[in-house]
Parts: sequence; structure tokens; C-alpha cells
Amino acid sequence: MDNNKKIRKALVSVYHKDELDDIIKKLNTEGVEFVSTGGTQKFIESLGIICQGVESLTGYPSILGGRVKTLHAKIFGGILARRENPDDSSQLDEYEIPEIDLVIVDLYPFGETVASGAREEDIIEKIDIGGISLIRAAAKNFNDVVIIASKSQYAPFMKLLNKKGAMTSLEDRQRFAKEAFAISSGYDSTIFNYFDKNERSAFRMSVDKVRILRYGENPHQKGVFYGDFDELFEKLNGKEISYNNLLDIDSAVSLISEFDELTFGILKHNNACGISSRKTVLEAWNDALASDPVSAFGGIFVTNAVIDKESAEEINKIFFEVIIAPGYKEDAIKILKRKENRIILRQKSLGQKIERQYRSILNGVLVQDKDTSIQTAVDLEVVTKSKPTETEIIDLLFANKLVKHSKSNAITLVKNKCLCASGVGQTSRVDALKQAIEKANSFKIDLKGAVMASDAFFPFPDCVEIAYKAGIKAVIQPGGSIKDQLSIDYCDAHDLSMVKTGIRHFKH
Repeated sequence: MDNNKKIRKALVSVYHKDELDDIIKKLNTEGVEFVSTGGTQKFIESLGIICQGVESLTGYPSILGGRVKTLHAKIFGGILARRENPDDSSQLDEYEIPEIDLVIVDLYPFGETVASGAREEDIIEKIDIGGISLIRAAAKNFNDVVIIASKSQYAPFMKLLNKKGAMTSLEDRQRFAKEAFAISSGYDSTIFNYFDKNERSAFRMSVDKVRILRYGENPHQKGVFYGDFDELFEKLNGKEISYNNLLDIDSAVSLISEFDELTFGILKHNNACGISSRKTVLEAWNDALASDPVSAFGGIFVTNAVIDKESAEEINKIFFEVIIAPGYKEDAIKILKRKENRIILRQKSLGQKIERQYRSILNGVLVQDKDTSIQTAVDLEVVTKSKPTETEIIDLLFANKLVKHSKSNAITLVKNKCLCASGVGQTSRVDALKQAIEKANSFKIDLKGAVMASDAFFPFPDCVEIAYKAGIKAVIQPGGSIKDQLSIDYCDAHDLSMVKTGIRHFKH
């Protein structure tokens, strides 16, 4: 059976007419006839091409302020008729309905109208009825009809026309139908989420941008990223970005976004292994690296400042996967580009504020508000007799930002706005603290006068006791244990200061 079909008649009804003229002209040279609505009909006729108005075909004018134009049996009958079905063909003849082989349509910009802050009545008017119905009808009858449902499909359709003329294969039509259903389902998801008003009565999410990855977390796993990476970053150099790179990049930019002061961070497997706030990038880099030069190998580097030549020369001495910065001096980028696989990213912006996080589990999806809470000095409740100094408060807040972005159970030790060491992803808080102290000692980092942050409360005083013996002078924790007083009493007995935030920062 020959699955190739010739386009003889096209229905065109579009909101965005730019970039469509070449397609219309090409179809015209192939002998295709046109049916269209108001503005689109005028556009086609302005090209010197004959176009029949929908009203002429249906015998009905556009009514209800344009809400009803194409919703008519003479339109949908011509689209939905099965060409190989004798009964369908007989009814088309009986009611004088022409076959429509191609539908080019786009949808009213509902999402864009919502984002613009328009009035509700204007938003509601941008809920497309005729267009979405045309898309579904044409896509359903892909065996006979081609559906072009978005401006994004113009280029591949034009390529097809140049290659085959007005002929299409079943595979061509099926591919366009699949894309059309993706467009219509995404459109409906946007409308649902507007009406849901954050009630979360059902889970609907649609993302059109797709990046096929080399593999997932491991080479035997497939991986795909759905999202517009290029909206946030300009890639200046390096190999293809991997699944694990993306996870680390997300962690890196989330962490660095917490800091207003010039800061340089080094991450490995989504956790900071070095981070420092200083006056220059070079100083910040050197002090961040000193925290854990072993883990920095093969890590992800991130800063909120423009990288200059001096810092690039030092950074270039170590192997790393990715570096992220808002900008690079010309001589700095030349140095960093010496390794062709090294991924260099310029961060354009944080993009649209992410309010929710998603994770697939079991046979469903977990959804939660993103942890955007971060504490300042006014949020701290001093619960001990000894009060932290101004310098200690700065370090406590610094450590609290780090522990928020570390895998639980997590402890961070900080001194002079620099990470001394951290213990992350441990099954007990004591183990996390011991890990941090051991790491600091292994790199000969003096913990005397440092501060400690915990992502959750201390159920027993063992952690503050271990911290005191290691030289820690101040502690920040959320509090909330029924045995909080035991830890407070130990601090009071040993001249440690402790502040509570009331906010837990678990990260699993």
C-alpha cells in the first residue's frame, strides 16, 4: 500500500504570520489551494495568492467576537474524513465538503499573556478553542492529513517541501502529529496550572526543550535533560555536558546564589569541598582550594565574579570538569581554553525563579517548595550565656548557608568566611562532625576559633562536646529537640556560644 499522500488543499489559521510566507509561496507553486480565516486570509492574499475565506466555505460568518470561526462540519469533516473509507467519501460528496490535507495553525499565547500580568478577562480570551480543536483533529487523522501546529515546525516542514514537494509519507505525517500532541498537551497543562492556583490538585508539567545526553548517571543508563540550558548559560568551551555535570552545575549555581560578597566555590558530587569569600578572585580561589585540594581534582568551580588572568593562571594548574562565572577577561579565557574538554560556562542569569522541586519516587512524583529560606543576623536566637562576636556571627551565617546546600546529615566548620571542612551524607550527626574534623586535621587546618553549623537539631550534647574539644567556639543549629537544653548546658559550662535559627535544612 502506498502511504505517500499529496497535499491538495490547506487550511491556514495562524496567530504568528512571520516566517510563513516562504511556505505559502512554495505550496502555491505545488498547486495547493488555500482556505483561511480573517487576518491570515489577508496575509495570503497580500502575497498575490488566491485564498478562500472560511466563511465562504461554511456559509457562516465569524461570530461571538471571533470565538467561533472554524468550528463547523465543513471544516472538521474535511480534516477528519478517512480517505480510504467509502462511507466517509460518500458523506463528503453528499454535503459538499472538500478534503483538507494540510492544517497550519498556532495557538493564542496563553502562557505569555499570564506572564505579562494581564487582567483575567484578557487571559481567558487567550484560551484557544478553534486552534486546539484543529490540531487534535488533524493529528488524529495523520494517516491522511499533515498538521503543522507551531512556528517551531515551519523550518522542518519547509525542508520537507523542498525535498519532496507537496508529497508526504506516513512517517512524515506521524512525526508531525506526535509533535502536535506535545504542543496541545503542553498548552492544556499551562491552562490547568493557571486555574489550579497552586492548589496542587493534580500534577501537570510540560517542557518542550530536550537535550539528549550521552548517558545517565552511569554509562549503562540513558539520560535526557528537559529544559532550556542555553537560557541560563553560554558555553564557551568543552565537551558535551553530561548528566552528572548538570547535577553539579545546579548545585553550584544554587550555592553561589546565596552570596553577595565575592565568593569562589569548589564542589564535588553536589557538595562544597571548598568555598571562600574574599576581596579578589585569586584570594578566594586560593583559600577555597586549601580547604580540600584532593577533592578539588575533577571538581566543579563556581564564582560570582569575573575571572581575571591572575586567577585563571592558578586555576589552570588543576584538572577540573566545569567552571562557571558571570564573565571572563579575554586573557583569562585564553588560558582556561588550553584544555579542549574543559567545560567553561558564562552564567547569563538565574533565569526564572524556581519555586518547586520534583523527584520521581515509587510510582509517583514528590513535589515540594524549594528551600529558599536563609537566615540573617536578626533571625538568630542566642540561647547560651556566651554571645557570639560579630566576626563569629558572620561565620555562623556563612556556615549555615553551606550546610543548607550539603547532603544530610551535614556539619560544616567555618573560619574567617572560609570552609575549613565539612562532613556530609552521614547516617549520624556525630559521624558527620568526626568526618569534618578528621578532614580539617588531615590538611593541617587549625580549627581553633572556628564555628560549626548543623542542618538539624542535636538530639544529644555529644556533638557540641566533640566540637569544643576540636577548638570550635560557636554553634548554629535549628533547634527543636526535646533535649536541646542538654547541648545548651554543655555550651554554658564550657564558654561556647550557640544560636538557634528555628529553620531546619535537611537535604536528601
